[in-house]
Amino acid sequence: MAHAPFGKMDDGATVNEIRLGAGALGLSILTHGARIHGLTFQGRPRVLGFANIADYLTHAVYAGAVAGRYANRIAGGRFSLDGKSYQLPCNERGRTHLHGGMRGFAHRNWDIVEADDTHVTLTLVSPDGEEGYPGTLQTYCTYSLDGNDVRITLTATTDAPTIINLATHSYFNLDGSGDILGHRLTIPADHYLPVDDDLIPTGAIADVSGTAFDFRTPTAVGARGQRYDHNFVLSKERQSEPRLAASLEGPQSRTRLDVLSTEPGLQFYDGGYLAGGGFGAHGGLCLEPQVFPNAPNEPGFSKATLRPGETYRQVTLYRFSEI
Repeated sequence: MAHAPFGKMDDGATVNEIRLGAGALGLSILTHGARIHGLTFQGRPRVLGFANIADYLTHAVYAGAVAGRYANRIAGGRFSLDGKSYQLPCNERGRTHLHGGMRGFAHRNWDIVEADDTHVTLTLVSPDGEEGYPGTLQTYCTYSLDGNDVRITLTATTDAPTIINLATHSYFNLDGSGDILGHRLTIPADHYLPVDDDLIPTGAIADVSGTAFDFRTPTAVGARGQRYDHNFVLSKERQSEPRLAASLEGPQSRTRLDVLSTEPGLQFYDGGYLAGGGFGAHGGLCLEPQVFPNAPNEPGFSKATLRPGETYRQVTLYRFSEI
């Protein structure tokens, strides 16, 4: 395990980089956003990352970060909990609350709890009222390497009822260059969530059959000319153990990534807007296990509430292999 300063945040806080390695995997983690800065398999890069902290601070594409306190979108930044209404900042076009707001978890510098050659645990305290959220939230993120698996364990506790939805936000490009439109994607989901013009789910849970959202068999990302920033329904609620959420194949590198997770939903973003974020359009894609977007405002969606005495727990695995 190598541990060294990577740069400084605007407030002067030092951002540290932790490098892990085991077998065919190499992993670089930054304390800023508890993010995956670099991920290699068989010596080749598999995710997008910036070369310096200034670019991470400038480009709001959440590359490799843990998004929260509520990842994805909340309509109008409003929700109600136990009869009380809350207003969160609308940091996306002034219309939606995205990835926890202006000081969401992706923009915070996490503390290192422990680290060795194959794992690191980081923690972050989000105080009551931060970004408008109720309750003080203590969150832990552990990255560990085991064989060809990167295992990500996210846990959190609160001292008052709150909402939480954490998501890992790496941009994958298994070939290490070019775009991902030729990558073959499989998502074992029979349903997805249609969205409105603000990318907020309409509340409907739609069948993928006969649509551009049917990825139940391997399909090239760019095969249908569809833009993707949608949530796929894997189950009604969080599972106790990870199960397959998606598979991705790089045509040039002949590499396969299986994403396994406990989460009920999977956000698939094709990276179509990355041209304005420091990378090329479709330079990478995101596969983000999570609770459904806007779930606090949709009674029919999966639970997003966390109460004192409960522990939020998400486990996601990135499993690599050669085709």
